Order: sequence, then C-alpha cells, then structure tokens
Amino acid sequence: MSELIPDKMYGAPAPLDSDESVIAHFAPDKATYWRTHAMMALIGGVGAGLALMMAGNPDPWVGPVAAAIAIALRAAYLKSEVFAEEWRLTGRRLLGPQGRIAPLSSLKLARPFFGAVQIVTQSGDKHLIKYQADVAAVVAQIMAAKDAR
Repeated sequence: MSELIPDKMYGAPAPLDSDESVIAHFAPDKATYWRTHAMMALIGGVGAGLALMMAGNPDPWVGPVAAAIAIALRAAYLKSEVFAEEWRLTGRRLLGPQGRIAPLSSLKLARPFFGAVQIVTQSGDKHLIKYQADVAAVVAQIMAAKDAR
C-alpha cells in the first residue's frame, strides 16, 4: 500500500515520521483467509448437524449446508475489508489500519492467537494482525524490533 493514500474502508494510514522507515509489512494472506473460513464452516457444520440430530430433526444435513453457506457469505462479504488491513513495522512503532499506532516502547507482548498475531501494550490495548501465513515469523520480527530499541 502506498503511503498516505486513503482506502475506501480505513481512510489514510498513519503517516511515517521524517526519520522513520518501514522494516516490514504485514498484509493478510489469501490462502490463510480461505483456509480459516473453511475450518469455520467445517466446525460450524458439524456443530449444527449435531444440534439438529440431538433435537430430533429428521433432516440434520440442513445444518452443515446452512453453516457452509453462511460462512461462505461471510467470507465473501468481509473479503474487501480484511484485505484492506495492512500493518507496518518501523524501528519505533507498529502502524495499523484505522490509524492505529502501537509504539514498540509500550509493547508488552506479541503472541500467536488463533492464526493471528495479538499485540498487547503496557496499557492493555490489544490489536490483532489477522490472517498471517507465518504467525511465528511475524511475532519474531515484532519482538526483534522491540528488543533492538
């Protein structure tokens, strides 16, 4: 994403300071996005089918079909919004969508969280960097930048 070009959903990203440069970009991974939604559809389908069976419904197959359709619609609807989210790591801070800024000096931890990276600041603010292909590598990059300060 180019610097300071607004997108339809999030507006302009937080600007870089004059002496600041981007170390890494963290954009959502398409394969991870679709794999996550397939897993949600599978889990939701099994749960819906079991619930219908336990309720004595004569057509429990409707649950998995409905769950798959619902998750597919969700994935299609949120796709443009999710892929507009990009995080940038500089030597001083993390810059996220909607003008989110997390200074590395205030970073308490970065950890894997259900296929995403959760950032927690000293003040308790929490942010998710979602749908990353290699969550461990993202955590390592963020913590290395924090430790280099």
